[in-house]
Amino acid sequence: MGKRPDYAVVSYCNLIRQTYKHNPIIIGGIEASLRRLGHYDYWSNKVKRSILLDSGADLISYGMGEHSIVEIADALASGLAVKDITYIDGTVFKTRNKEDIYDALELPSFNKIKEGKTAYAKSFYLQYQNTDPFTARRIYETYDEKMFVVQNPPAKPLTQMEMDDIYALPYMRTYHPIYEKDGGVPAIEEVKFSLVSNRGCFGGCSFCALTFHQGRIIQTRSHESILAEAKKMTQDKDFKGYIHDVGGPTANFRAPACTKQLTKGVCKNRQCLFPTPCKNLVADHSDYISLLRKLRNIKGVKKVFVRSGIRFDYLLCDTKNNFLEELCKYHVSGQLKVAPEHISDPVLQKMGKPPVSVYNEFVRKYHDMNERLGLKQYLVPYLMSSHPGSTLQEAVDLAEYLRDLGYMPQQVQDFYPTPSTISTCMYYTGLDPRTMEPVYVATNPHEKAMQRALIQYRNPKNYDLVHEALVKTNRTDLIGFDAHCLIRPRKLAKEEFSGKKKTKRTPNQNQTKYKAGSSRNTEKFSGKISSQNTKKKHTIRTVHKKEIVRICYENIYH
Repeated sequence: MGKRPDYAVVSYCNLIRQTYKHNPIIIGGIEASLRRLGHYDYWSNKVKRSILLDSGADLISYGMGEHSIVEIADALASGLAVKDITYIDGTVFKTRNKEDIYDALELPSFNKIKEGKTAYAKSFYLQYQNTDPFTARRIYETYDEKMFVVQNPPAKPLTQMEMDDIYALPYMRTYHPIYEKDGGVPAIEEVKFSLVSNRGCFGGCSFCALTFHQGRIIQTRSHESILAEAKKMTQDKDFKGYIHDVGGPTANFRAPACTKQLTKGVCKNRQCLFPTPCKNLVADHSDYISLLRKLRNIKGVKKVFVRSGIRFDYLLCDTKNNFLEELCKYHVSGQLKVAPEHISDPVLQKMGKPPVSVYNEFVRKYHDMNERLGLKQYLVPYLMSSHPGSTLQEAVDLAEYLRDLGYMPQQVQDFYPTPSTISTCMYYTGLDPRTMEPVYVATNPHEKAMQRALIQYRNPKNYDLVHEALVKTNRTDLIGFDAHCLIRPRKLAKEEFSGKKKTKRTPNQNQTKYKAGSSRNTEKFSGKISSQNTKKKHTIRTVHKKEIVRICYENIYH
């Protein structure tokens, strides 16, 4: 456990190259895909070169790679030198000869994006606009005027038959035996009995790297393929009758967003669901409902859950209105996880998510459906703090929303930049690459800690951070005893958290008696505490330092 080095692809390739100096090295997977051109790296807080140069590899097979890896193998088997394999879709190669590059779009040079954030944002958005296999152009990046890194267009989407063939291969379906001595990998229990139904996502969330890796075109497995895998699961000695998930990046996407995508690709400057659903969107859950029903009828299957997340805005677009009932009745384990991410419309706009009114509509329909079915099932919202566009004020707004819900999440996702996302570009440049307009970004670790603490304002450990945030935003009206307040005044809050018994105070102690719930008295009480605080400086116990975050790139799904 924990033996994987930082920058694993670079580390491993450099070691391999020391021994095999002239053998071709082809890299792939999520790390190589997202770092295939110049990119901002959060760990080092600088713009790094293409991983092709730092690793010393010869080729990158980016994306899922099934098509390109076979074509690369065929080319090498035919006797072609790896330096001459420059024509395969879904690959990135390097060359010192500019004549090897044809019909290509030139990106700003690496020196320019390293020195200027405006150039970086422009370069990123050109890359973003060339991620579709049907419309993308070949693009290249120049290094010191003598080395060129060239990205060929993405590989074409897999057909359903190809998807079925891939998932029919004899996988081991468990972790590597090397982990047995450490007690295995606990996370295997959740994924071992889950079924992949699709890949790709046209949701287009700004913080998600799927556009650069799997693309926006949905590719699906057939019912027969999924049912065959499910039946195989039932023969496993550890199977208890529960299929934990049937989905992918987004569970309820079982077809491309519109009919033209499989021949003409996705729109370059238009999202399918954001800011509003496209008029050409085909929202239909019929195929997914049929699949889930077939899985429920397999002998040995007690329950089929949907846990990989649904797009509630897509669900609301389906005019047949039959999926929500099916979902609530058969496929929720008491709690349904959804991802509104935030409740402030300006922040949601930067996230590429629908306005909060859409989420509120879904919440209402979900609650109404469960009430009609006589079920007590709840929503668990995924929320994100300190995303670009979120100031402390928006964080306070989110805390008030949670207060009104009577809910405090146990887990909060704090935004950290991963390569090849719009949000990361915003974080590094302070610009929205789609519009080139300035964006507020919380980069200070202490401010990020305050935004995170506000989401969990009821946690006593967060009291100092929440108090500081409310003072900074001039929202001391939220400190007091009224029902709308987030925290109590500091002295009484400390007594309450420590469990100390309050002493009875009498008028001759020069203390004023206040009635809880009185906004007038609360303001006086808050003011008194505030004046006391000016006499004694309170320090925050936890010093928030920027930590090196090990980003799990495999967990890019939302």
